[in-house]
Formats: sequence, C-alpha cells, structure tokens
Amino acid sequence: VQLQASGGGLVQAGSSLRLSCVVSGRTNSNYVMGWFRQAPGKEREFVAATRWYGGTIAYADSVKGRFTISRDNAKNTLYLQMNNLRPEDTAGYYCSSREGWVAGGPRRSSDYRYWGQGTQVTVSS
Repeated sequence: VQLQASGGGLVQAGSSLRLSCVVSGRTNSNYVMGWFRQAPGKEREFVAATRWYGGTIAYADSVKGRFTISRDNAKNTLYLQMNNLRPEDTAGYYCSSREGWVAGGPRRSSDYRYWGQGTQVTVSS
C-alpha cells in the first residue's frame, strides 16, 4: 500500500483546511486508515482513524468536534477536514494504514504498517 498526502499550508487561527491522502495498492475490507501528526520535538500523535470501507471512526479528544475524517473509495482517497484550526494544531500530518480495527480505534503509531510522506500544517495566531 502506498500513501500520498497533500493539502497542508499556512493559515490563520480559526481557518479550515482539508487534507487528502491518495491510497494505491491492494487493500481489503479489513483495512484501517489513520491520520497522525507530529510537531517539532514531540512524539507522533493520533488524530483520527476510520475503516477503509466505512463504519467505525475514532478521534483524538483534542480534535473531536473540529476535525472530520472521511474517505471516497471510488477515488481511493482519504480526507481530513480540519475546521476552527488552532496554533497548537501546527504539525506535520501523516496518513497511515494497517489491517484490523481494535476497540476504541488503533491509536499508536506503532500499530500502523504503511505511512505517507506527510504534509505540513502551520496555524498562525
């Protein structure tokens, strides 16, 4: 599985961005897609995850109500709609994938096998 993320940029606090991640290669109904982020000097942290063919979704508490993960299987694309952005959302954002859901959603970066190259989101105050 290959993942290609895009859509990052420099925005002001309160703005919105939509990240995209094109998925290529062989997937199946058991696949899970996730978004993680990593700020300089910090560990990579979970943002959101969804089953690739729909169903269960999980969010980090820090983004719940502001971010929405979705997918368009016909376009082989995963999305992360980010609204009401805050300076603390500034980070490199990475899409990822793995096989199998776990209760509460797979939230550790070590749970994921495949990773995209990342796209930078910078939110100014």
